[in-house]
This record gives sequence, C-alpha cells and structure tokens, in this order.
Amino acid sequence: MLLAMSPAGDPTQPLSLDPSQAASAAQFDRKTDRYGQSHILADTSDVAAGLEGVAPTPGATALDVATGGGHTALFLARQGWAVTAGDIAPRMLENARGLVEDTGFRVATRMFPAEEMPFADGSFDLVTARVAPHHFSSPERFVAEVARVLKAAGHFLLIDGSVPDDDPQTEAWLHAVEKWRDPSHGRFRSRAAWEALVRSHGLAVGRSLLQPRKQPDLQWYFETAATPDGNRAKVLAAVRTAPERIRTALGLAEEDGRIVWWWPMLILLARKRP
Repeated sequence: MLLAMSPAGDPTQPLSLDPSQAASAAQFDRKTDRYGQSHILADTSDVAAGLEGVAPTPGATALDVATGGGHTALFLARQGWAVTAGDIAPRMLENARGLVEDTGFRVATRMFPAEEMPFADGSFDLVTARVAPHHFSSPERFVAEVARVLKAAGHFLLIDGSVPDDDPQTEAWLHAVEKWRDPSHGRFRSRAAWEALVRSHGLAVGRSLLQPRKQPDLQWYFETAATPDGNRAKVLAAVRTAPERIRTALGLAEEDGRIVWWWPMLILLARKRP
C-alpha cells in the first residue's frame, strides 16, 4: 500500500492502486535518479510547441499529471502557471518539487493515480500529461478525469509515444518490445485512437501532430528501466529479426554500435467546450 501526499508533500492517507498502477509506482520510485536534469525530457520544446498560443492569465492553474522528473511542471511554472504536479511515485514527486524549487519557482504536489484525481470539478485551466499515458491502467478513465477537472474552455495537452494509424504489425511489435523492456509499460495508442477518446469526453481537438522523436541508445533504456537480462535478450532478438516494414516505420537502425529508433511522438491539444 502506498501513501498519498498532501499538496505540501506530507503523508496523509493510504492510496489504493490497481496492479498496473502499483507496478508503475514501484518502477519509477526505484529509478528516480534516472530522471534528473540530464534526462531527455528536460528538453521541453515539445511542450512549447503543443501549447503555442495558450498563455496563462493571472492566477491560471495547471495540473501536470504523472509529472515524473518535473520537467513539464517547471516549464509551466516558468510560463506563469500556478502548478500542481501529481504522480504515484513518492520519490518522483519529491525530486520534481526539488527540481522546480532549485530554479526559484514553486509547485504544489499531490500523489494520485491518473485515473482518480483528488480534485473538484472544474479546478484547472490546463491539464498536461507528457510521455506517461502509455503507463496508465485506463486511458478512458484518465481522459474522463481530465475532462472533469478542467474548467470550461480549459485546455488539455497530451504528449506521448504513439504508433502509426492502421499498422497493426508495427503496433504489436512495439508493444511486445516495450513490455519486455519495461513491464510497467501499458500500451501506445495511435493518434486516431487518442483523438476519438478525447472527443468522446466532450473535448475539442485543436492541434494533433505526429512528430518523429529519436530515442537514445537502447542500452540507456535498459539501464533506465532496470530491464532484466532475460528480457534484454528478447528485445535484442526482436530487433535483429524485425521485418523491414517495422524497421522503416520506426527508423530502427544501428549507429556506431548503438541501437536507435524513432518514436512517432503525438502532440495533442484539446479544449473543453465553454
């Protein structure tokens, strides 16, 4: 059983997690040190692109769901949002708050699963979730919660790895490889699937971009996820035998002895109807 945290970060009451959520919490709590200032997500140019044209008014509130290392929360605080950062891994929240405060900004923290947000209806002007939804146990419940806690005319920014539309072979291959690499992985969804889900909860899609994003050396991912040796062997075998269609779709290649590939990265901005 994990402990929830108050906005100030103090333990309060037990937080009940389903098996998928508990696996993610344990995984990210173990590897918090891999998500510091040098992490690839410290580059927030994708957040800037996704929020182009969306600026905070005085007192505007933002919720960063599954904040991880806190890089998105820091970006939002620098832009003038009053930020609450949430996660299910207590050490992640502690480090995220430290990252933000070390730069002279402040952020509130709460521990909660993305599928059950402890906030009143219409609490936030902006909700963000970046490179985390593929770990969520229920994307449907997550989006329903986003729509609930957003104010009328509020914005939702989702950034996550994706899969090509209408390419089940690549989707199945990537799902298997990611699950071996990190058992807490859930599933990448296509752009079409995310757009349909967002619209089904009354949010209007205003921006939807698929941008290839180069991933670092596969060995780096193994170390970040603490991938067991047996699973590393499965991943490497899958890479060696990947069909040409998958190699092309993901830009799978070897560079100077390193295995690299390109995620189709989805940047989706939606708005709650006024």
